[in-house]
Amino acid sequence: MGSRQTSTVHGLRRENRARALWDLYLHGPGSRQRIGAGAGVSTGTVSNVVGDLMEQGLVQESGSVPSGGGRPSSIVQIDPGYAFVVGVDVGESSVLVELFDLAMQVRGRHRIPTELTRLAPAEVVEQIVAGVAAVLAQSGVATDDVLGVGVGVPGLVEHSPLAVVHAQTVGWDAVPLEALLHERTALPLAVDNGAKLLGQAEHWFGAARGAADVVVVLLGHGLGTSIFTRGSGAWAPMSSPGEWGHTAVVVDGQPCRCGARGCLEAYVGAGAVAARYDVLRGGPAEGPDDLETRVTELLARADSDPASATVLAELVRYLGAGIGNLVNVYSPSRVVLGGWLGRQVAELRMPELAAAAAQNALRTPFEDVELLRADLGADAVALGAATLPVGRFLSSGGQRDAVLGSRPA
Repeated sequence: MGSRQTSTVHGLRRENRARALWDLYLHGPGSRQRIGAGAGVSTGTVSNVVGDLMEQGLVQESGSVPSGGGRPSSIVQIDPGYAFVVGVDVGESSVLVELFDLAMQVRGRHRIPTELTRLAPAEVVEQIVAGVAAVLAQSGVATDDVLGVGVGVPGLVEHSPLAVVHAQTVGWDAVPLEALLHERTALPLAVDNGAKLLGQAEHWFGAARGAADVVVVLLGHGLGTSIFTRGSGAWAPMSSPGEWGHTAVVVDGQPCRCGARGCLEAYVGAGAVAARYDVLRGGPAEGPDDLETRVTELLARADSDPASATVLAELVRYLGAGIGNLVNVYSPSRVVLGGWLGRQVAELRMPELAAAAAQNALRTPFEDVELLRADLGADAVALGAATLPVGRFLSSGGQRDAVLGSRPA
């Protein structure tokens, strides 16, 4: 009985620490009163919890606010330099590795241009390992001060329990990426879908913040979604990423790189946009070799180049149809358009995109939808990936051993 009672007490203490840390992390510095209200614990409990966290060095005082006639209330915050995390975006044009402190400020960045369709999994592992070494060297941060590495990848990720990646569009079939990485680094690892992680970053820090039901769209070379339903959030697991880009919008339509025909991605993905422009121009047009730069430049000419205008109008039409379908299925309160191409389309043609979505959505669910451009930029996936070890750490109540425990035996 005594052992069980001790275990219960320790579990409650860990949960209270976790609640306080989540409140500080998501809402920023605050008084003990605010933390207690946000965490749902009593004044006495929050004082004890904050005292423990300050003794650990994880929480520090950062100022004070006047109180109603008594002593000023002290403000506390998570110490940004207490520990660090690494976020990796395995994209289709580069592998981006970034080192963050606990305030999610970038302390080191290393980008390796690549072409994922020609890159073997073993080479991706080499790029990640080299990138982690580079950002640690840039920042002077010791390996022991890193809580872990989060990695965002294209395709579906199966956790069994180590992550296995199924990325049909780039030729990855059941790639045991997490196991391959564990052979090269002793740091704790977490691997997940890139669109899902972009959504997590927007949900915690960006345009999706505070929304109960939200769909975050990633549009770039490929197309994916991250879907949050009522009740999900920092404390609950997010939903699985949707392979929305590979839903058919035209029966027997344009061939898609996944092997099917008529997928939405075959009409709105960056490769499809560039290919359609070449068709309208009667052949490949001169321009930069980099697909992202090329598509960005051609869409920016939409007001002066008829072919660009046609391409952008078709892109808005098909993307609007896809968003309308999302609204009909999920009834979100907010749809956030992210990714380098998604943000550009939103900036150039948001009113037209909203009209196209409205034409393809049922009136009642669409009346309550906000269509927004994502707040976060090119490193949103890396930022989202870095939240994976952060989330483990906060949910453990700030216990490093819980994060380190994610290493395989």
